Formats: sequence, structure tokens, C-alpha cells
Amino acid sequence: MSTTVIHLVRHGEVHNPEKILYGRLPGYRLSERGQKMAQLAADHLAPRDVRAVWASPLLRAQQTAAPIAAVHGLPVAQDVRLIESGNHFEGQRMGHGEARFSDPRNWRWFANPFRPSWGEPYRDQAARVISAVQSARAEVEGHEAVLVLHQLPIWVTRLSAEGKPLFHDPRRRQCRLCSVTSLRFVGPHLAGIDYAEPAAELYMGSVDATGGKLA
Repeated sequence: MSTTVIHLVRHGEVHNPEKILYGRLPGYRLSERGQKMAQLAADHLAPRDVRAVWASPLLRAQQTAAPIAAVHGLPVAQDVRLIESGNHFEGQRMGHGEARFSDPRNWRWFANPFRPSWGEPYRDQAARVISAVQSARAEVEGHEAVLVLHQLPIWVTRLSAEGKPLFHDPRRRQCRLCSVTSLRFVGPHLAGIDYAEPAAELYMGSVDATGGKLA
């Protein structure tokens, strides 16, 4: 049976000086460093047998996908199944103002971290990304494809693929900016998962979606 590889690429650093939890909000573009990260991811994937590139419809994912697709002479196709996870606190600064955990009005949103109660359920995120992965695998069978998306959907998809509980400590996610999580299939069956950080040299001082330091 043929081997097919689907690469899940997290987008690069976002220009977010106000440290907003931007989630699915439109208009959040890559920072200058994020653009460099995207190019490093493209360079990393340049030797691979990539036959298709899909991305979340959000700008940061589209901008990250562009150099990856360009190096292979491919277009970037949108797939809404790759969008960021939904979050009740989108548009706010985490730990500040209306998003404070200490505010009793917010306690209902933190009631069940296993689901989680503050946003799109983990299992729903994993299910939609797995659906996109399976579609990509069928289309490029025997070759490779790239899906550009977001940290949490990538991570819960990996946990699901590994048969692990989806509840986790966010600080322990192995999914840094412009990282590449590669799912290897033999026929329709998952045979292994590889992980790479082609933009590691640029991590120092980078920030995640909530403004937290990544290095």
C-alpha cells in the first residue's frame, strides 16, 4: 500500500500589539517575524512531494500557506474545517477586564475544563480537522499535502490520533509557531506522527494568541 503524508502547519507569529485573544476575528495578519517563520516552513517543506495546500480561511493561516504553496507552484485552497477554535473570550485580553477568572460572572465559562465550557468542544475540533485530513489523504493518496491551521485544533487532533484524552495542560502542547506535525498513513491507516520546528531560530520573544511568551 502507498504512503501518504499530511502535514499540519501552525501559522506564524501574528501582529497583535494589544495582546488580544483574536480567535476567529478577521484581519489579524502575520508580523514581520511571522512572515519569516512562514518562509522557513516553506523552505522545510520544499523538498517534499506536496501536491495540495489547504488553509484555514483566517488571514494569518492564508499568509502562512502562501509561501508553502508558492514553492510547489500550487494554489492555496480554503477549508473552513481548519478554522481556529471558537472561544467565548474572543476579542478580549485574557486575565484583564471582562475576561478575569476572578469575576464571578465568568465562572460559568470555566465550569468544565474537560469540555471545555469556554469554547468549542475539543472533540468537535478534532472531528472537523480529522475530516479535513481524511479528505486530503484521499485526494493526494501516495503523495503529500499541507494543511495550515491553528494550535489548539492541531493539538487535539494529534491527541485524538494517538488515542489520548483531549483534556490537557495548554503549557505542554507540542505545537509552536510554524511547527509541522506530520501524519503518515499507509493506505487508510495512520502509521506514525512526526514533528518539526523549522522556525525555531525565530522563537525567542515570540508571542502566542493570548500574548503569552513562547520562548
